[in-house]
Amino acid sequence: MIENFLATHNINLLQALLVIVGYLMPIPLSVIALNLWHHYRQERFIMGIKWVLLEIQVPRDVVKSPSAMELIFTNAFYHKSNKGFWEQYIQGAPWFWFSLEIASIDGRVHFFIRTPTRIRNLVETQIYGQYPQAKVIEVDDYVFHVPQYKKGGDWNMWGCEFKKLKEDFLPIKTYKGFGDDMKTGVKEEFKVDPITPTIEYLGSLPRGQQVWMQMVIRWNVKKYHSHVTGGHVEFNEAAVEYIDKITKGFVRLHDVDKPGLPTAKQVFLPDHLKPVVEALTKGLTQVHFDCGIRLIALSDNRLCSEDQFQNLRREVRLLFRQYASPSLNELDRVNSTQFDAPWSDPTGLALTTIKKRMLDWYRLRVFFHPP
Repeated sequence: MIENFLATHNINLLQALLVIVGYLMPIPLSVIALNLWHHYRQERFIMGIKWVLLEIQVPRDVVKSPSAMELIFTNAFYHKSNKGFWEQYIQGAPWFWFSLEIASIDGRVHFFIRTPTRIRNLVETQIYGQYPQAKVIEVDDYVFHVPQYKKGGDWNMWGCEFKKLKEDFLPIKTYKGFGDDMKTGVKEEFKVDPITPTIEYLGSLPRGQQVWMQMVIRWNVKKYHSHVTGGHVEFNEAAVEYIDKITKGFVRLHDVDKPGLPTAKQVFLPDHLKPVVEALTKGLTQVHFDCGIRLIALSDNRLCSEDQFQNLRREVRLLFRQYASPSLNELDRVNSTQFDAPWSDPTGLALTTIKKRMLDWYRLRVFFHPP
């Protein structure tokens, strides 16, 4: 039928296709142009953000439970908002992100928060509200006290990033997973604090070695693919879909005698699924953050031997093992600055490049936006 129409009107098939493409081309071009404009405006906005690095000096004896820090996260860092067309595409405003950092420099452990200056007062007041004895002071950025990495230079470095091994909504083990051990009122000698081994290790580093840990966070903007609707859903909806998926084979439906009432549903979960469903259900009541974790180990070749650096590199990879929950989730190491085989990079140029890039990304606190 199409051939008859084209022959009747003396239209060549190629000409017809060109006409159709000409009419439709403005649609994808408009989408591309809008995305490029959005990227341009957002980069301009980000370049105008002024940052400040705050060091948090917490007294040694803190009697509050980690729930106090959870309140700080919620009140200071959870900036949930729905940005309209004007904010996104005209102003280019992104959702603010923050960098929470622990750095061991020659065995001295420091806690830092990097925040936009316009939110500095909010961050400080929330910290003082929970920890009145703490000190919050503005400091120079420690990351620039170490020169850029170069092959054969005075400093050696190794870095990696961490992400969840399984789905985002499956939690790792947190302080709540240690039961009542972390509650206020429990004697210090009986508390099991999961971060204590990390702090003790960082405090044991010799002069000439440094370890930087960085957690970049923002409120949960990420969307997830729905296997039910085929579209994109938010965190809680994705978690509910996963619960329905793993419990589907253990559900019984019963008809109800009274008309107009819904079908009764009973769930008979096996023991190995009960903690999974319980953890997912508890997570639905929490606020959620997008999070990127980056770790860098540095060694001054003038003060430390190659063997000391290799030992440091092997040890820091294990600093997050206490947060692994075999039945739920754990943190998996990715983007390591190393090659498994010597023939993968015979010249060493690729390794030098990825080490420089990792150090630059750490300095820029890059995770949610291109550098």
